[in-house]
Amino acid sequence: MSSDPSPPLLAVRGLCKHFPVLSRGLRPRVTGVVKAVDDLSFDLAPGETLGLVGESGSGKTTTARCLLRALDPTAGEVRFRLPDGRTVDLAKLSSRDLKPVRPHVQMVFQDPFSSLNPRMTVGAIVAEPLIIHGLAHGTERDDRVAEVLRRVGLQPEHRERYPHAFSGGQRQRIGIARALVMRPSLIVCDEATSALDVSVQAQVLDLLKELQAEFRLTYLFVAHNLDVVRNFCDRVAVMRRGRIVELAPAAQLFAAPQHPYTRILLSAVPSPDPDVRMNFEAADDLARLDAAG
Repeated sequence: MSSDPSPPLLAVRGLCKHFPVLSRGLRPRVTGVVKAVDDLSFDLAPGETLGLVGESGSGKTTTARCLLRALDPTAGEVRFRLPDGRTVDLAKLSSRDLKPVRPHVQMVFQDPFSSLNPRMTVGAIVAEPLIIHGLAHGTERDDRVAEVLRRVGLQPEHRERYPHAFSGGQRQRIGIARALVMRPSLIVCDEATSALDVSVQAQVLDLLKELQAEFRLTYLFVAHNLDVVRNFCDRVAVMRRGRIVELAPAAQLFAAPQHPYTRILLSAVPSPDPDVRMNFEAADDLARLDAAG
């Protein structure tokens, strides 16, 4: 983890995202709410990688989308420190005020197939954010696109090809290039390697580490694969039912998990030893906690 004593790059306080439950019929009415994210708080230091893990439906992706304002939070603060030292609350910015902040917070999506427009060339895909934000023009834009493609392991001549001409790993490199071309401070990786073969996963993770060291990037890494999280992340936040139940340095969390749910998650990782069984004692502890409210 970064030893930088400066303030956090991202400070999340009391983040909530609730979805209404509607009744069926011609005149649906609200019958309840689903608390997808409920009172979430954490800090993210410059240059750090924070892993966000939990079972499907725990609120990981909803959290990521709220931080990026792809979804509007129900409540809470998402305080982000800009390169010039100013701090803004992403949760409360209007669409107009949010636009100049977006280049500094980018996302790499889970599916490298559906996240790229099949009707656009690679060059157009990578250049599109620069065009939208007016950050580069003409030759300068072309040079930035060519340079970022080289940096992620592709060639400048790939600009003229379409996404269908590339493998899944190459497509994810295109997605990384699209994020990197904006020169962001924070990149949210939403299951960025889960759709890739194991060998390709390793290559993409190595690339992300190299880019982090070179550009001092900060990552929020949403993932299911705990082995990847163990080796890639500095700290890990474990989510359950929209809340963080445990947050600790990765080595500490994997060596001595404190919460029963974390112990269940870790024990559920397949082991080559057939004698290693799931931690049913932790499951009993979790059931007692749930019963107690």
